[in-house]
Amino acid sequence: MAPLTELSRSVAGKVALVTGAASGMGRATAHLFADEGAHVAVTDLGQDRVDAVVDEITGAGLSGAGWVMDVADAARVETVVGEIVDRFGGLDIVVNNAGISRFAPIDDAEYEDHWAISLDVLLTAQTRVIRAALPHLRAAADGGRIVNIASTEGWGATRFGSPYTAAKHGVIGLTKSLAVELGRENITVNCICPGPIRTGMTADIPDADKEVFAKRRTAVGRYGIPEEVAHGTLNFCLPASRYMTGAVLPVDGGLLIKNA
Repeated sequence: MAPLTELSRSVAGKVALVTGAASGMGRATAHLFADEGAHVAVTDLGQDRVDAVVDEITGAGLSGAGWVMDVADAARVETVVGEIVDRFGGLDIVVNNAGISRFAPIDDAEYEDHWAISLDVLLTAQTRVIRAALPHLRAAADGGRIVNIASTEGWGATRFGSPYTAAKHGVIGLTKSLAVELGRENITVNCICPGPIRTGMTADIPDADKEVFAKRRTAVGRYGIPEEVAHGTLNFCLPASRYMTGAVLPVDGGLLIKNA
């Protein structure tokens, strides 16, 4: 029986580049795209960490390859994108996930260092990856897909978090601007804003404190897991999602909408 609908919800055969893919949300995203039949380019710092994720993917009989890439290194980004295209024959999807977390009061002696590295890794690096990938995204058969990972900090603020918060606000602005700029080239640009998620960045927070925070601040009363964020990312990359662009999606358990 023929389907009643016309648009595909499959990324099978697509080539997806995921930055920061060796752990947390990036690793979950790499696994999910591989499970859905995509060829996954795993990039992160550290050969051993990259190899571990690639081994997980290929060990399951799925398609993946890895590259060590520092998103702060423009030359390396250009090289890796070229090698990904050579390996898989193209590039359809970019997930800008790589990140760090730097918090410091404004009068901290090292504040400018925290500010500079936060803006470079969390915001400027996303433009580096997009610029390197753009010629290939323009050639993508069903249109290119870009998903930038921001944070609920892009909607609000936390004390002492101005380097991180400013960068994440910038990611949202970048997403909206590029959605307008690239829309007529059949490239969509969307943004995910994770809330409290169980990742390496939150690992040092005691579980009891996580529980208190989640029950007080989120609608669902718990921290999220990385795969829940990955599914939001996947949805933006489906061929059927071609009319969704410039969207900013909180994956936060209702944190942003809960007043009390």
